[in-house]
Amino acid sequence: MTSDATYAVAADELRQFIEQYEHLEAEKKDITEQQKDVMSEAKARGYDTKVMKKVIALRKRDKNDLAEEEAILEMYKAALGMA
Repeated sequence: MTSDATYAVAADELRQFIEQYEHLEAEKKDITEQQKDVMSEAKARGYDTKVMKKVIALRKRDKNDLAEEEAILEMYKAALGMA
């Protein structure tokens, strides 16, 4: 059978994982609030935050994938007489 000491060690380790996760959740909440503050300030200065978010998403993407998508988009627009 397993001794009480083994349960204590497992309980301590489990508690550490849970507390670490909770700490990260709190940090994530703080970061989200900071991001909202940045966007609020940008909006107050006249920037279009919707477009800013699109630019941020584009900057995260692989340049080759983005270039390929843009090329296909231009081809489709040209085919529809939108270019």
